[in-house]
Amino acid sequence: MRPVVGSPIRGIAYMVAALFLLTVGDALTKWVGSSLPVGQVIFFRALFIFIPTMAIVFTSGGLATLKVTDRRGVGTRAVLYCCTTALITTSMILLPLADASALLFAGPLFVTALATPMLGEYVGWRRWTAVLVGFVGVIIMLRPTPDAIQVLAVVPIVAALFSAFRDITTRRISATESSNAIMFWSNVVLLAAAALTAPFGWEPMRFADLAQLALLGIIVGVAHWVMIEAYRFGEAAVVSPFKYTAIVWATLLGYFVWGTVPDAFIISGGALVIASGLYILHRETRRKAG
Repeated sequence: MRPVVGSPIRGIAYMVAALFLLTVGDALTKWVGSSLPVGQVIFFRALFIFIPTMAIVFTSGGLATLKVTDRRGVGTRAVLYCCTTALITTSMILLPLADASALLFAGPLFVTALATPMLGEYVGWRRWTAVLVGFVGVIIMLRPTPDAIQVLAVVPIVAALFSAFRDITTRRISATESSNAIMFWSNVVLLAAAALTAPFGWEPMRFADLAQLALLGIIVGVAHWVMIEAYRFGEAAVVSPFKYTAIVWATLLGYFVWGTVPDAFIISGGALVIASGLYILHRETRRKAG
């Protein structure tokens, strides 16, 4: 579908809405994950994601769009998607919502750092400086002490690293594979991988649990569609910075649902990470314009 010209406000609104839905999904993950194993949560989330996914497929080209050319690339991306999903889900369950969200913002920093060795893309000294500043922010959020760092906070950092590998792989295969195929087959592999955890202690579910997981899957699937629409109505350089509204939604939901408030480490470190990400986006936009 061709981009719609001259609708930046609509694109921004779609992006803000997408990040709100994703954060609500994270909150639901945290809520349901307090009583169910991670693998079980991921399985049913992936199962119900197929509802909006197939709706998207049948309204944007049909089953023909699920054909795969680069099986190895799509398979690699699916495995990275599984690892990322498992780590992000674990992060949301173990950490306060705003803390996990802030730490996951390290993902774009990893993408920039890995762009040269993995994609052969040129990264100038300004962007390298921004990456280093961003990692200082990550270190602040990890709260290092002479004895140790916050061990649980390492989980979303590793999740951010895997998400960077996933995004770089997506960039590699997007030249030959459709978005529908990448999204669909990644979710199929995720569903199969999560099913393998069933013998290791899945819990009996109430109808309320199943309903919450169904809502979770549908919300996440719709959120990704809304994000696609955001990029259709507005240029990436305009709408992408509004991804950082996630920290606002996460803070609000964390406070009103769980009574948690980000501490000074998360606020100051997160500010550095967000500033670095915005600067990297600015430099990337100028590079492409040039």
